[in-house]
Amino acid sequence: MLPKKSASAPGITKAEAVDVALCYGWIDGQLDKYNGQYWLVRFTPRKARSKWSQVNKKRAMELLAEGRMRRSGVAQIDAAKTDGRWDAAYAPASSAKVPPDLQDALDANPEAAKFFATLKGANRYAILYRIGSVKRPETRARKIADYIAMLERGETIHG
Repeated sequence: MLPKKSASAPGITKAEAVDVALCYGWIDGQLDKYNGQYWLVRFTPRKARSKWSQVNKKRAMELLAEGRMRRSGVAQIDAAKTDGRWDAAYAPASSAKVPPDLQDALDANPEAAKFFATLKGANRYAILYRIGSVKRPETRARKIADYIAMLERGETIHG
């Protein structure tokens, strides 16, 4: 449990908890509501194929420079560098850009483009992240077509 920013409850911040997790090669999950004072968050060992975010990648390098990383954390960085996950770190929602192939598909479908323009936060990022994480070009093209059809129907990923 982590205290909410607005709470007077004791505890460490989410950033402090994530720092410790990164040092040991662990990763945090999404925050869940607990009560008015605390959030629930699960920390787990990073899986072998776990994707890195650019935010955690940057922070891990800072922790490494500060001498705070432990062997298990360094091993996770080394593994990610070896298998390409380090260079493929995904952008945070605040800086995620619409890729050219999705933009072309939106330009070709004004109804889908109009609805996409209304999307906020999680729904917009869910599409950008999922398209960005596809490896094979044919799968990416199919996913883009599926999302364009979904947008044309006025549907979102997160209800």
